[in-house]
Amino acid sequence: MSPLTSILTTQIVRELQGFIREIEAFPSDDSVWHTRRGVTNSTGNLALHVCGNLQDFVGRVLGGTSYVRNRELEFSQREGTRASLVAELRFTIGVIEAVLPELADEVMAGNYPMQLAGKTVNTIAFLVHLAAHLAFHLGQAGYLRRVITGDNTSTSPLPLAAIAAP
Repeated sequence: MSPLTSILTTQIVRELQGFIREIEAFPSDDSVWHTRRGVTNSTGNLALHVCGNLQDFVGRVLGGTSYVRNRELEFSQREGTRASLVAELRFTIGVIEAVLPELADEVMAGNYPMQLAGKTVNTIAFLVHLAAHLAFHLGQAGYLRRVITGDNTSTSPLPLAAIAAP
């Protein structure tokens, strides 16, 4: 595994683990689906969305899994347990840990196997984009949890220790 692949794997897993801590910090299953005026997506929806996104673009496209994405449901679901969301996030971590380390350097250096928004994109550039997309939604989830619960406690979503050299 190339150093860049290792870094991307660690980064994406760290953010998914941060999402787990955000979900677990909600006081009830119901509260994870709440929003506020001007906010469309709940933390539950954001968790489903990042899992669907990564399982599709990394698992299915790069790893050849049989995942079938239901993007509409990622944004329309309005109930479910925190435990089911955490299980989905953990499953997604497993997909990332299984697929990314196995990608050949040639695959990483080449173009992503499908066009995105009608554009050809380098695989590494797209994986960096996916990590940034994940971190963006993790930040949204953290702020939304704080607004909904009134609890300003940090869940340490991006611990530097997770990416520190051994």
